[in-house]
Order: sequence, then structure tokens, then C-alpha cells
Amino acid sequence: MKQQSKVTEDHFAECPFFNVNWLSRVMNRMAEEEFAPAGLSPTYAFLLMVVKENPGITQRDLSETLHIAPSTSTRFIDKLVVKGLVERRNEGKLALIYPTEEGLRLQQTINQCWHRLMGRFMGALGEEGQVLTGMLHQAAKKLDSK
Repeated sequence: MKQQSKVTEDHFAECPFFNVNWLSRVMNRMAEEEFAPAGLSPTYAFLLMVVKENPGITQRDLSETLHIAPSTSTRFIDKLVVKGLVERRNEGKLALIYPTEEGLRLQQTINQCWHRLMGRFMGALGEEGQVLTGMLHQAAKKLDSK
């Protein structure tokens, strides 16, 4: 009788897909915990940070900045409009996104959440965290252009 092999985590130790997804799940859990005081998911908070720094940003530029599909940014913006955190102003064919007063008031909380997340990440990984972040960024840029 042939013995079945057991697949363990070690089988995937050298698989970038497996490890990036695992890291993504861990980071997402950490980010959700840290952004909870803002009442927003991390992605919504990032969108709001971009809009605050670039009032009147086009939806296209916002999508490109966050590396998300335009249809995804539409859903995110719609939700933030309903929450009263951003507003969409149409100028010709362009939809320009602006923060509302409420959205601007939330920025301090968002910044605190962001700093706690970064502190938690860097606290756990130390200098390796900065190196890893740079490597992940460069890898994403290279793979995205293929």
C-alpha cells in the first residue's frame, strides 16, 4: 500500500504567490484592527488620504494611485459619498473627488491609525520591514508592467 504524502507549509515556502497572499492576509488583519477606530476599512482610509492630499483628483488618477480598477474606485467613492466623507463634482466628462469637512475632520484619526499600523509592522520586523516594503513595491511595479 502506497503511503500518501502530506502537504505542509514547507511545500510552499519558496512559492511567491503563496507567501505574498499569506502576508497579505496577515497585514490585512493587522490593518483592519488598526483602522477600526476610524470606522473605515484600510482601503477606504487610503482613498480618503489621497483625496485629502489631492482635492479635485480625477477618478482615473485616484484609481491609478491606489492600483485599483475604475469600477472598484467607483464603488469605494460611492460608499464614501453616502458616508458624507467625499463629494463628487462633475466637470464636463470628468468626475472630480473632493473631501468634505467631515472627511477632513476624520484625517487626524486616519493618520493615527496609519502610524499605529506602521509602528506595529516595523516593530515586528525592524529594519527588515523597510527592506521588505521596498522589495514588494519594486516587485509589484515590475510584475504590473508585464
